Amino acid sequence: MARRTARTTGTAGGRGTTAVRAARRPELRLPPLTPFEDDGGLEPDGDYDALDFRETDLTGQDGAGARFMDCALTGCALDEASLPRARLLDTRLTGVRGVGTNLAEATLRDVELLDARLGGTQLHGAVLERVLIRGGKIDYLNLRRARLKDVVFESCVLVEPDFGGARLERVGFVDCALKQADLSAATLTDVDLRGAAPLELFRGVDRLSGAVISPAQLLDLAPVLAAELGVRVLAEG
Repeated sequence: MARRTARTTGTAGGRGTTAVRAARRPELRLPPLTPFEDDGGLEPDGDYDALDFRETDLTGQDGAGARFMDCALTGCALDEASLPRARLLDTRLTGVRGVGTNLAEATLRDVELLDARLGGTQLHGAVLERVLIRGGKIDYLNLRRARLKDVVFESCVLVEPDFGGARLERVGFVDCALKQADLSAATLTDVDLRGAAPLELFRGVDRLSGAVISPAQLLDLAPVLAAELGVRVLAEG
């Protein structure tokens, strides 16, 4: 089971007046695991407790509504895997890869996703709580209308992630590349973007209330902010 700890950060803007509440990270203590026997693949609404999925090919399998508790998935293929409304609890995924994995309306709680290579992952309407996403690259991550609380993106590359209409609370970006992100209609509370480099917003710059950024990032975002406000910036003369 995971042990929860709280962490603190410095103050926003360097003024010492507004603290940024840091995300609580999962600290997994997995029990001894039993190798998963792939004698028919995943089952819808299946229960998977304390299992070791190692180099398992889950391509195209249907695990809708399944529950993964105290599991480890290492080097698994998740191409077109159908896992809507699945529950991943106290689980670590390492080196998983795949395109088009469907985790719509899933629940991820006390989960570590490490060194993943994913594309077009569907997490719209999902709930993520105490989740660490570290390393790897995720393209076109769909988190529309998802709820993220105590989530950390660390040392990873996110290309065109879609946070449209999502609610982000205590979410941190640490040494993370955030490229062409969509924040349209999103709600941000205690979101620390200072560790995002680059920080590129495709839409939703008006939703940055509730986030903290660095002075350098403010300068980088100046053209986008000016466009949002309808300010024309012309050279003198």
